[in-house]
Amino acid sequence: MGQDGAVQWTDRGRRARAAWAAALDNRDVTSTPFLIPLWADLLAVGIGALQGAMFAAQFRDRRLDLLGVAIIGIATGFGGGLLRDILLGVQPSALQSDWYLPVATGAALLGMLLERIFSRLAGLITVLDALTIGLFGAIGTTKALAMGLPAIPAIFVGSLSAVGGSILRDLLLNLPIAIMQVGSLYAVAALVGGASLVASVALGVDVLVAAIICVVVTFGVRVLAVLFRWSLPEQRPLTRVPRFRRRR
Repeated sequence: MGQDGAVQWTDRGRRARAAWAAALDNRDVTSTPFLIPLWADLLAVGIGALQGAMFAAQFRDRRLDLLGVAIIGIATGFGGGLLRDILLGVQPSALQSDWYLPVATGAALLGMLLERIFSRLAGLITVLDALTIGLFGAIGTTKALAMGLPAIPAIFVGSLSAVGGSILRDLLLNLPIAIMQVGSLYAVAALVGGASLVASVALGVDVLVAAIICVVVTFGVRVLAVLFRWSLPEQRPLTRVPRFRRRR
């Protein structure tokens, strides 16, 4: 092979390697740019605040006033987003717009005032709760990916974002934190949903479509877990330690 042929072969190899590297970069889930729409974040905050206020209004023995229920609702709506942005080291989204506080306050007051009407619809709080963790999980995972986090840390951030509001709600009401109790796969639903989003983006699915898939998967796992009473096994100590006999 002459010198010209060797140069052409080398150039072809370089172009092939460059094309392969570009293809891998395009499939990298952490390089996908995506701006979370304001309406989507407000929707998650509003539904979270509505669900939190409805949940708090059930405890009439606590004698919560209007401000108390509103604070719990706002904390539920803001909790996931605040935890997400703190972990990502960015200014909280709730402090970047004038819309967040009015939306959360209005939704919380609506949930409190209409609690008796909503309570007649069996399972509405569970449905809203599942929708809340789905929305916050999708937004948190997507934002983490857009900021360059690897897949597994992004799922972790999204899952904490999904359950952050409920943790604040339970702390303010002095209740056992739901995700730490034997129950219906609360955090597991967020983890599965976040994993479905990352897998969808890695397969080339549009980020918005992947986020919708995440919400649907999270919602489905949570609701099915409640309906069929799925739960993780309760922790148990080892009562008998196996003994190994030495051979003589």
